[in-house]
Amino acid sequence: MSQLIKIYEENPNPRAVGQVVEVLRNGGLVIYPTDTVYGLGCDLTNSRALERLARLKGVKLDKANWSFICADLSNLSDYVRQIDTRTFKILKRALPGPYTFILPGGNNLPKDFKRKKTVGIRIPDNAIAQALVRALGSPIVSTSIRDDDDVIEYTTDPELIYEKWQNLVDVVVDGGYGGNVASTVIDLSGPEPEVVREGKGDLNIL
Repeated sequence: MSQLIKIYEENPNPRAVGQVVEVLRNGGLVIYPTDTVYGLGCDLTNSRALERLARLKGVKLDKANWSFICADLSNLSDYVRQIDTRTFKILKRALPGPYTFILPGGNNLPKDFKRKKTVGIRIPDNAIAQALVRALGSPIVSTSIRDDDDVIEYTTDPELIYEKWQNLVDVVVDGGYGGNVASTVIDLSGPEPEVVREGKGDLNIL
């Protein structure tokens, strides 16, 4: 049975953040809030957790297109290839914010992602997500949780999320009601920015 841990975005409690991070370090799966929809994720560097996440999502790990939740732009060079000034300016304008940017994968990617030509990078404008990543010391691999209801695509109530996922994940972070519009996905790996999915977030950043 998983835990439901309440964390307030205005002032994330370090003790509660630490509890969640300990679960992540031990290969646990965690559902947590972002600035868009609730995400499901694990520690990027934990192979066992990545395999579990892949099984839960019904995908092969080497085929999975998950995004990496980072705390800021400072570690970006660990996971992506050298980016040009124009790309960096777009990232600086947009982040933290409700965007997923597809960028060319770098040489330092963990072994489970070594063959990835591109990676999706997110820096959510959400203090809980940022606190978790900072305390963990590595990105959280993330995928969104979808609802079975076609009308409501994403569940926004953490208690309902807990009810549904409590036997599948180790922790659900209750960070208040989430959004139900996913991030805008923009591919910056080619010569021109390409909008892959329009979601929350203004396209004027391009």
